[in-house]
Amino acid sequence: MHTRLENGNPVCIRTIREDDRELMRAGIAQMSDRSRYLRFFSGARTAPDWVIERLIAADGHDHIAWGAIDTGKDDQPAIGAVHAFRDHEDDDCAEFSVAVLDEYHGLGLGKLLTATILLDAIDEGIAEFEVNMLADNASALDFTRSLGGKIKGHDRGTLEFVLDVKTALARLKAECDPPGMAEVFAAFG
Repeated sequence: MHTRLENGNPVCIRTIREDDRELMRAGIAQMSDRSRYLRFFSGARTAPDWVIERLIAADGHDHIAWGAIDTGKDDQPAIGAVHAFRDHEDDDCAEFSVAVLDEYHGLGLGKLLTATILLDAIDEGIAEFEVNMLADNASALDFTRSLGGKIKGHDRGTLEFVLDVKTALARLKAECDPPGMAEVFAAFG
């Protein structure tokens, strides 16, 4: 689907495929050390092969994954991704994560990706997301709470939230921000 960021930049949001291996690798390498640490709980500049393989092995049901491409740039780089890994013991629950390249922070990309995966999750019968984050990840903490996330637990500097998919989606829809959000909702009918 084609949409735009708050600054008007055009982006394409599409499902992640196995041939996105190098896009995924390049995107992770472009994240700042701090962003990689907050997202992966590690500041390693390159992700191990097993991490890349896990991130690109989306089947659309047990692992839902969407990526964003900056279509306004000639090289059309990957600029963000969102994942939901279904819990094998609780079929209507999935672990949620989102990552956005630093230069795209504050432009609404995280919201667009989150709305996309929430809509897809509903279609796939997922009612609840678990969100794990480092306790010092203030932006993720604020975003999760803004979506209605409730703290479920904590352990050694990490927090676990539970997020009702329909509640989170309603909150994003009510916000109507960024301007490209309408295209995301329209794509899912």
